[in-house]
Amino acid sequence: MENASWSTAGGGANQVRVRAYNERLVLSLVRQNQGYSKADIARKTGLSAQTVSVIMRSLEKDELLIRGAPVRGRVGQPSIPMYLNPEAVFSFGVKMGRRSADLVLMDFVGQIRKSRHMTYPYPMPDALLAFICQGIAAIEQELTPKQLGNIAGVGIAAPFELWNWAEEVGAPEGVMDVWRDVDLQADVASRIEHPVYLRNDATSACGAELVFGVGPRYPDFVYFYVGSFIGGGVVVNSSLFVGRTGTAGAIGPLPVRDKQGKTRQLLEIASIFVLENLLRERGIDPQPLWYAADEWIDFGEPLEIWIRDTANALAQAVVAAASIIDFSAAIIDGGFPSWVRERIVAATIEALEELDLQGIVRPDIVGGAVGAQARAIGGASLPIFDRYLLDQAVLFKEIHNAEGN
Repeated sequence: MENASWSTAGGGANQVRVRAYNERLVLSLVRQNQGYSKADIARKTGLSAQTVSVIMRSLEKDELLIRGAPVRGRVGQPSIPMYLNPEAVFSFGVKMGRRSADLVLMDFVGQIRKSRHMTYPYPMPDALLAFICQGIAAIEQELTPKQLGNIAGVGIAAPFELWNWAEEVGAPEGVMDVWRDVDLQADVASRIEHPVYLRNDATSACGAELVFGVGPRYPDFVYFYVGSFIGGGVVVNSSLFVGRTGTAGAIGPLPVRDKQGKTRQLLEIASIFVLENLLRERGIDPQPLWYAADEWIDFGEPLEIWIRDTANALAQAVVAAASIIDFSAAIIDGGFPSWVRERIVAATIEALEELDLQGIVRPDIVGGAVGAQARAIGGASLPIFDRYLLDQAVLFKEIHNAEGN
């Protein structure tokens, strides 16, 4: 197994590339199992104890791994637990939404160290570029030279085809057409010194849930992220499935029926902009929805109406998804506090009981664990995985192969 990956076209193994691959394998395994020892890693990967020792010494030298306190057993040498060094790698994550944007600095273990937030009536390129580039510069001024040298890149999580939703967000006619000619990834890359990555915002949130949330418990799941507009993702065999165009599992256009029996797109019911309109119709200021996702107040009746309608639509979407792939779970998260998520999950489970489930293997309905910053965290994960880690599918495949040997 040690020379099975990254072989050259001539058939011989390229030792430098093999070493890089195996280092990623070890780092990925330690990330999933903080506290693993050298023996644990050798057993899980199928690599020899000598190879693991060489790799871990190299990773320790580069300060990517740090040692924990020795754990003494009944016999033999004490076991040394290993951990990712949070200070070893940093990355910036950007969430660009239709009502607000977030910039975060994330460390190697997925913790947000610093953040910036802005709101707007609708997103425009110049304002977003200024927010991203000025925000990065301001955060970098707060870092040590060593931390600056450990930045892996910038990952942007953004909705695709923003101009299609101008009417829903209340933008003047034609104003958002400017996005048709914007290459956000290239524009940011031309203004900063770090590598820049771009992925759909809901897909990024799904990736964050897969890596840092409840995703590892479920090899296959459909993911719903309720933002300004609902989006989502699909995970199959512990791997994010993005599809031919990168928009698989977009979820929003899925047809469902509203409470009047009319067929509508899921995003027209289960999106925060719908709650925004409900509040505005009742003379309630909706702006607090966008100030801080974790600080919503209970808006009373309009919130309850929105939760019930959202749950009814989500239940239909879950059944539709489960009829195509027998997902083990449907994970629900969004740009709101945990107490709102819990109410939506409970209401979705209740609504599911009212639907015809004949021929459907019912998935678990669970709340996400990453929360409102899932899109920014998913964006920040892009440079880290590109440079240091293996994705879930490759990692699980390697472990499975090792255990089958």
